[in-house]
Amino acid sequence: MGRFLNRLQPEVSNANPPANPSAKNTLMLGSGAVILSSVMFFWGTGLHPRWWLTWLAPLPILLISPRINGRRAFWMAAVALFLGSLNMWFYLLTAVSIPIWLMLLFSVVPGCIFGLAVLLFRRFTLRGDLWKAALSLPVSWVTFEYLNNLASPHATFGSIGYTQMDFLPVLQVASLAGIWGITFCLFLLPAAIAATLSPMGTASQKKRLATAVGASLTLIIGWGSWRLTATPEPEHSVKAGLMASGVDTIFPHYDAAALKLLQDYSERTAGLAAQGAQVIVLPEKIALISDQGAGEADALYSAVSARTKAIIVVGLDRGSLTKRFNEGRLYSAGALGASYEKHHLVPQLEDVDQPGTTIAVLNQPSGVWGIQICKDMDFPALSRQYGAQGVGLLLVPAWDFTLDGWLHGRMAVLRGVESGFTIVRAAKQGILTVSDDRGRILAQQDAATVPFASLVATAPVRHDNTLYVQWGDWFAWLNIAGLVTLLFSRARTQGRA
Repeated sequence: MGRFLNRLQPEVSNANPPANPSAKNTLMLGSGAVILSSVMFFWGTGLHPRWWLTWLAPLPILLISPRINGRRAFWMAAVALFLGSLNMWFYLLTAVSIPIWLMLLFSVVPGCIFGLAVLLFRRFTLRGDLWKAALSLPVSWVTFEYLNNLASPHATFGSIGYTQMDFLPVLQVASLAGIWGITFCLFLLPAAIAATLSPMGTASQKKRLATAVGASLTLIIGWGSWRLTATPEPEHSVKAGLMASGVDTIFPHYDAAALKLLQDYSERTAGLAAQGAQVIVLPEKIALISDQGAGEADALYSAVSARTKAIIVVGLDRGSLTKRFNEGRLYSAGALGASYEKHHLVPQLEDVDQPGTTIAVLNQPSGVWGIQICKDMDFPALSRQYGAQGVGLLLVPAWDFTLDGWLHGRMAVLRGVESGFTIVRAAKQGILTVSDDRGRILAQQDAATVPFASLVATAPVRHDNTLYVQWGDWFAWLNIAGLVTLLFSRARTQGRA
């Protein structure tokens, strides 16, 4: 690593390098930058992020990086992000039970990637290539997040773009470029500020850079604000009922207990129908039930749907302790109308579950509906398939881990912005949520700390044919191409020096 960092030491041309501060001043500046950045990463990311801090978190490290040597800049950046990532350790160690070595990997690898990205920023800054410096950080991080999304069983979980779920104007860029567009904006602003405030470059360079980046981000946020106000009125809507359990029986494994709990849910489901609910979504994995028991559950909910005239989606594990299917079973007009099997399974916790391979799309009088289950919503590509089918309402049984109820629920909400549909998501030990295709939360109810929580709300059924549905991850690939171009540019210029 040391030899690699030495190779990244800049050869500054056509400009005098900035004077090196004293060792004491360097230590003070560096320590202050690490503390400031790590605190902002800690509070600006994680399970309940303060979205505005995320825009500023990289700035202290970027500001100091041209004023210290490359090795020190790398380690300061890596340590800052590592310390910021500690906000997830309690959750991952206790709720998800991730081994400590994997926890370290979760924190160390992104820290090192951030350190390398800061080195690239520093090199272009010291050479006076301020435009390249400003672009190098966002294209590096988008590339890292996208490749991680392709390789990881957790897909987009951990993306910094999810920190902006409460900042709706910038959230709209996901309808064009996916979550990658949000991540790009988050890193472009601090990189542009740091490049503009650096001791290198000319005044005219800095003016052009500040003007272009400021105008671009203003245009993006302005367009996002307009998109929120210009939402077309839906032609159709349905009354949706949601229900989930929190602290009582969570996941019975035998038919007798499973059918008792399902009976309990069915009685409460009838209560939601009495409040006007036309479609009712129950959580994922209410119980593990055998094939024979599933037949009894089908008869139970078919009868409830016939009596209440409501469509009911029930989350079940069907099979045995060694081989089963995580299903969302839909009952309509007194019969089992559709069954969807979860595609993306949680490692270790669902090792015996068999992954599904098909999507479930239903044509209803109000529009096109679809079904997904919990972790499927971490994967933009699967939701994009539903968007390509013109789905206007997605029904999602889910099971969260109490602490991550807000974050995991909002991750699902972003899929609706990307692929243009309303989401009705009922999460056991999480939050009951109804959100529209702009990412607005139309209704929600905590279901993590009570035996049973329920919610009835109006859900618009409207499909928005977004650019992201049509073009997919075009922006992520553009960032990859941009990073390769910048690296080639760096290497070619270095070769001539």
